[in-house]
Amino acid sequence: MKRYKNAESRDINGILLLDKPKGISSRVFLNKIKKLFNASKIGHTGTLDPLATGMLPICFGKATKFAKYLLHSDKRYKVIIQLGVNTDTFDSDGTVVSVMPVKFNNNTLEQCLASFRGINNQVPPMFSALKYRGLPLYKYARKGICIPRKPRLIHIYSLNLIRRTANIIELDVHCSKGTYIRSMVHDIGEYLGCGAHVIELRRLSVGEYVTSSMISLKILEAIFYNDSLDDLQVLYKLDAFLIPMSVITLKFSNISNEKC
Repeated sequence: MKRYKNAESRDINGILLLDKPKGISSRVFLNKIKKLFNASKIGHTGTLDPLATGMLPICFGKATKFAKYLLHSDKRYKVIIQLGVNTDTFDSDGTVVSVMPVKFNNNTLEQCLASFRGINNQVPPMFSALKYRGLPLYKYARKGICIPRKPRLIHIYSLNLIRRTANIIELDVHCSKGTYIRSMVHDIGEYLGCGAHVIELRRLSVGEYVTSSMISLKILEAIFYNDSLDDLQVLYKLDAFLIPMSVITLKFSNISNEKC
């Protein structure tokens, strides 16, 4: 089945709150959504690593001008951490570079987490999309080239332990824009003296948008590939998931006015 055969791409507007699946880059995911909606203009509001899942707001058409507000919004994550192992990417997609024993008690762990709460400087990871001389840092990292990075101010509003099992800990993180959870996890491992890396990461919210508002790729594809629906019916059902411009304009205009 080939949807929208010979049809021109559509000028549609709104925001889709997507639940990004694991193992796919934000860019590839964006292209999938563009195809499903047959949209002419689309953009996301900050990337998620291929390892990560969770909220990825997608802006269509006129809504792209409001992307900066979502990009600058606070984020909330659930992260699962493997202690005792460092990798070059600070997550399980990377290569193991060191293995160390885990020797600390729960009091030390709480002191560690407390030290990361509040405003701190954070050095972005080499494996990131930040640009240096026009190229993302990860391209240098893959060649073994380390580029000096300036620390950036971030704010960890809350950092709470959900559970600890052997050498695995799970944390709930509420943080400001620009926070790299992988870097934070690596730094936690340095503090504890055992190393650490991310094995699971899920973004739970972006600004006021929360998990319950998300829609999965599986649901969107089920509509797209439903042979009992014609193209117009498919587009009608997909468009129903978009946050309309009337709501977006009111919401972000109020935010803009509050900052003035």
